[in-house]
Amino acid sequence: MAFPSRRRRRSCSLHAILLFCFLFLIGLSFAEEASHDGDSPKFPGCDHPYNLVKVKNWANGVEGETFAGITARFGAFLPKEEKNSYRLTAVFSNPLNGCSPSSSKVLTTLSLAYVSFILLLIELILSHYFQGNLSGSIAMAVRGGCDFTTKAEVAQSGGAAALLVINDKEELAEMGCEKGTSAQDISIPAVLIPKSGGQSLNKSVVDGQKVELLFYAPVRPPVDLSVIFLWIMAVGTVVCASVWSEIAASEETNERYNELSPKVNVHSYFLQETSNASAFKDDTEKEVIDINVKSAIVFVITASAFLLLLYFFMSSWFVWLLIVLFCIGGIEGMHNCITTVILRICRNCGRKKLNLPLFGETSLFSLLVLICCVVFATAWAINRQASYSWAGQDILGICLMITVLQVARLPNIKVATVLLCCAFVYDIFWVFLSPIIFHQSVMIAVARGDNSGGETIPMLLRIPRFADEWGGYDMIGFGDILFPGLLVSFAFRYDKANKKGIANGYFLWLTIGYGVGLFLTYLGLYLMDGHGQPALLYLVPCTLGLCILLGLVRGELKDLWHYSSEDASSRASSGLA
Repeated sequence: MAFPSRRRRRSCSLHAILLFCFLFLIGLSFAEEASHDGDSPKFPGCDHPYNLVKVKNWANGVEGETFAGITARFGAFLPKEEKNSYRLTAVFSNPLNGCSPSSSKVLTTLSLAYVSFILLLIELILSHYFQGNLSGSIAMAVRGGCDFTTKAEVAQSGGAAALLVINDKEELAEMGCEKGTSAQDISIPAVLIPKSGGQSLNKSVVDGQKVELLFYAPVRPPVDLSVIFLWIMAVGTVVCASVWSEIAASEETNERYNELSPKVNVHSYFLQETSNASAFKDDTEKEVIDINVKSAIVFVITASAFLLLLYFFMSSWFVWLLIVLFCIGGIEGMHNCITTVILRICRNCGRKKLNLPLFGETSLFSLLVLICCVVFATAWAINRQASYSWAGQDILGICLMITVLQVARLPNIKVATVLLCCAFVYDIFWVFLSPIIFHQSVMIAVARGDNSGGETIPMLLRIPRFADEWGGYDMIGFGDILFPGLLVSFAFRYDKANKKGIANGYFLWLTIGYGVGLFLTYLGLYLMDGHGQPALLYLVPCTLGLCILLGLVRGELKDLWHYSSEDASSRASSGLA
């Protein structure tokens, strides 16, 4: 019979997906930090919060790319709306580092670390496009040579309306005050932009164009509408994966029934059905991986090792490897979900077979779906930097997680307690405690994609922040869906095997607990001013804790703790007898 062999081939690939997903799971939820108020010291007159700034620029009246900048601890506050700001001419300071009103120390006051950047501006001086009059203009200065407050004081004494500092790196450094300095007399705003922004402005000035700039600092909303959609996606994925077996079982039962001869008598029918059901049961068991205590502990150790590997050796090729693996898993997951749903609706779609080299007998319908899934994943990978790529990533990710939750199972609450408690400690340590050892949060650094050449790890669901003028995404990691999802799926199977209703079962309450845990995660994100949060800190107590509490109250904790699928099968058999 062709059906079992087809399922055995699929079983191998599904196990590969599970291995891929668990080994490359990051488990981070909300990695994006809305706050930039760092740990630099605060003094009287130098205690302003760091705010993101939009730097709009025009060259000869033609608007160019808008740069992202950051304000200083000192100086005047910027308007929050563009309409309240002013468009001013930008002028390079003389000297370029803006440390003194004299040009006699241009290279002697700069450290050698910044000479390479000065060479990029030398053409400006030689071409006589240098403008030393700062009155009423925005003074542009390169970083280095003196502290930030000195640059601001020199620019202000020259009549500048604002100061723009060009960093020597592609990051937004914090402009604080040196200990013992006073910035109370600085009344102009100071903004820092990355090196690439300075190079773009320099090119416009060297080409003889008039450069104008406009600064404003829009407020980033603490909560965005996208959070609601992300919450729905996460909870919906867990619920859908839990009840997916009902859809798949219906399709499998119908497919087995159609393979039986309609002309057999009642006795032979039941014999054949029993034989087919037994064969199917044996084959299905090969597709399922029951997680045990040992594998739960090994996983957390493996995940930690892989996280450190990413942290120390993160590069664009490494992320590309993860993207390829994600696409392979997403293709298999998407193929599984589509074929299951369509064959559930139209049982005859999978009847036509093809005999292909290497693959053997294959359903034509399954092959066509596979080709479509490959095209979809390839299109996403090619356009992954596009503004709309989040939708494709979410579709592939949801299908992958639904499929993984069909393959991996928690046999009882004992294993669930070990796995989720280990994941609980794992999440908290790598988000909150790792800075003690590594001087920054390892998990946030990995999820942010530091040193990845602009690439981001795809193992998360994300939705753009629609109401945020700064853009960005709200995100949740696969681990924060899969770990609780394993427990919720177990609750669904337990309720079904023990014929429990909605109210007196565990599935509904754990689903509600998962939703509440996600809400608490967002609340923690808001209270922590946008800093990355370990979602399992909230999700584990709201799911595992609730399950144990309900088991204690109902007197079923012992059964939940030692429960096994074999016990459920024996109960079902005795009930039928």
